Amino acid sequence: MHLQHQYDVLIVGSGAAGLTLALRLPQETRIAILAKGPVQEGNTYYAQGGISAVLDHKDSIESHIADTMNAGAGLCDPQAVHFTVENGPEAIQWLVELGVPFTRRDEKAHQGEFHLTREGGHEHRRVIHAADSTGKALETSLVSAVRARDNIDLFEQHIAVDLITTERLGGKERSCLGVYVLDRGKGRVEVFRAKLSVLATGGASKVYLYTSNPDTSTGDGIAMAWRAGCRVANMEFNQFHPTCLYHPQAKSFLISEAVRGEGGKLLLPDGEPFMQRFDPRAELAPRDIVARAIDHEMKRYGYDHVLLDISHKPSAFIEKHFPTIYRRCLELGFDMARQPIPVVPAAHYTCGGVPTDLKGRSDIDHLYVIGESACTGLHGANRMASNSLLECLVFATSTATDIAARLAETGAPPELPEWDESQVTDSDEEVVVSHNWDELRRFMWD
Repeated sequence: MHLQHQYDVLIVGSGAAGLTLALRLPQETRIAILAKGPVQEGNTYYAQGGISAVLDHKDSIESHIADTMNAGAGLCDPQAVHFTVENGPEAIQWLVELGVPFTRRDEKAHQGEFHLTREGGHEHRRVIHAADSTGKALETSLVSAVRARDNIDLFEQHIAVDLITTERLGGKERSCLGVYVLDRGKGRVEVFRAKLSVLATGGASKVYLYTSNPDTSTGDGIAMAWRAGCRVANMEFNQFHPTCLYHPQAKSFLISEAVRGEGGKLLLPDGEPFMQRFDPRAELAPRDIVARAIDHEMKRYGYDHVLLDISHKPSAFIEKHFPTIYRRCLELGFDMARQPIPVVPAAHYTCGGVPTDLKGRSDIDHLYVIGESACTGLHGANRMASNSLLECLVFATSTATDIAARLAETGAPPELPEWDESQVTDSDEEVVVSHNWDELRRFMWD
């Protein structure tokens, strides 16, 4: 019998949603955070663009709501959109106080106004960012703050396998008691018990052959919740980012939406612009429109990529605004200050997921779902650029408030059954799984 881990709150996932939740909970709460690999290896770390929020007197809450509803093809939940947008400015203020180094208009002034960029679907400049690697700055700041907290235990290299529910143990009520977790170092499945459990496991874009996401984005949380009896919704709405760098060594390298927001033009390989034929907003149309336009032109002509050109801007402007992208392109032989760069669409964001309310509650009692693995109703059929990190922050905060109020009245789960090792076979299963996964990704891409 192995020792069973016991916590007040168990958070599966270590991106913006999971870490924010842990930091927003009262400091006397005993919290465990599970990370599939190294703590920072997830979608948050690789997010380039920024976080959208109304931070400028020329902008308005009403405008951000309208843009979000429009980008979501009218299928957004208006209540979720209002809630998220209205709570955006406070979420950003919390990050500023935490020390996230957002880019300012005057780089020498540490107290000056923040620089806001514009991305597809937005009528105003409302995307706050840390150069072109906002996710890295955000994740690094959150991880640093989590490591400084005595009440939070961080388990890296731990993969959640399945939820443990009362129904699974023969009960009639459906409530979550904890999670079976594979400790990759020990090679065994352990029991994590918790009063309240939270899935913050990200999306499922690795179900496609080409994706901007890291290898961890395999939809585990959504699958676990579904197996345990939760509904899933809107899984057909998988957003494709229009511009991933087309190069065999680039593996999932994203070219931020902000490149188009700052004047980048999409061209056919012969140099002809084409976006104006598809939408009056041209390069600043929402992502689904731009991705479909690129796909249409590639299929029509048989091209394997199109071009993105911002070389008409001064070199100093490009190097200042897009230092990470500029350096990576140079490493691969493209000088974006002098030439167009080849791009293709790639699976980017799971708009659907596990349905929740505004407090992150799922269909199963004592189980919350936040971040990309949740379906809050914010995105509808298509996520607007930079609304994803915003959703993580806002819903992590509202979930933390709900959990804090419930903890005192929630008893600790009893000792739970150990994982049944007989479910695991030492056959050629790894080969079969690998083959099936490759086949599935090609099928989904086609």
